[in-house]
Amino acid sequence: MPAKQSMPKLALVGDPHKESVSAAIAEFSAFIKGKADILWHGTVDECLPDTIRELDYVVVFGGDGTLISAARALNQLRVPVIGVNLGKLGYLAEFSVAELKQLFDRVVGSESQVEKRMMLSCSVKEKGFDSTAMNDVFVTAGPPFRMVDLEISVDRQPVASCVSDGLILATPTGSTAYSLSAGGPILSSSMNAIVITPICPHSLSFRPIVINAQSTVEIVANRVHEGTTLSIDGQVSCPLSTGDVVKITKAQGDFLVVNNPLRSRWETLATKLGWAGKPKYAQR
Repeated sequence: MPAKQSMPKLALVGDPHKESVSAAIAEFSAFIKGKADILWHGTVDECLPDTIRELDYVVVFGGDGTLISAARALNQLRVPVIGVNLGKLGYLAEFSVAELKQLFDRVVGSESQVEKRMMLSCSVKEKGFDSTAMNDVFVTAGPPFRMVDLEISVDRQPVASCVSDGLILATPTGSTAYSLSAGGPILSSSMNAIVITPICPHSLSFRPIVINAQSTVEIVANRVHEGTTLSIDGQVSCPLSTGDVVKITKAQGDFLVVNNPLRSRWETLATKLGWAGKPKYAQR
């Protein structure tokens, strides 16, 4: 007789204090009874690394922010993440509860569409700060809201002095987030590249650039203020002082995300962010 195929091992992750999240996890738990083994139920930060290594998938219930937070915790453990959107936009968390129930066998089976997303590693030696980023690393001027002066170098070669309200370094995944709002380009999410986008530069010609992901970027804080802050995905922060050096490289691990087979990345871009929308012509 052929060996019985083992059921996939899952962790169900979400904020248990949010009623909508608890309800969605309870509904999905009842659905997968007999279809999968649940090894963990709670927040990803509380799940032990040894448990995570046994998992086949982590199912994250919440919004894009919850998924981004999970990415930083899981990027070196190589466990694919299925995002279930219970937030506002759901750009990264691609599934609804109903869709995941409908597509469950495809999503966890041989047809699973797992995509690698590069992440960034960021450190500030002077502050003893070190973190990874799923979307972006950015410096914001902060109070008293005067421009800052940031010296940018790539692979030890001077690039520019950025006199501005700040600076964004984004992954391809993060190219559709803060960087896009600041005028940056849209990159295919599977690329290996880094976008450097100034925030309101005091220059008519300082345009965003895209560099090789293997590059090392250093940002020297030439002139900053008491409120100037380095932010990671808008969730983790570190105050900056004059003379601090922010070092950004490609992170060693990738974030593995399971794509929704019902729609392509470009369809998501169009439906969620209104990309390439047609003009509203008058009807005659």
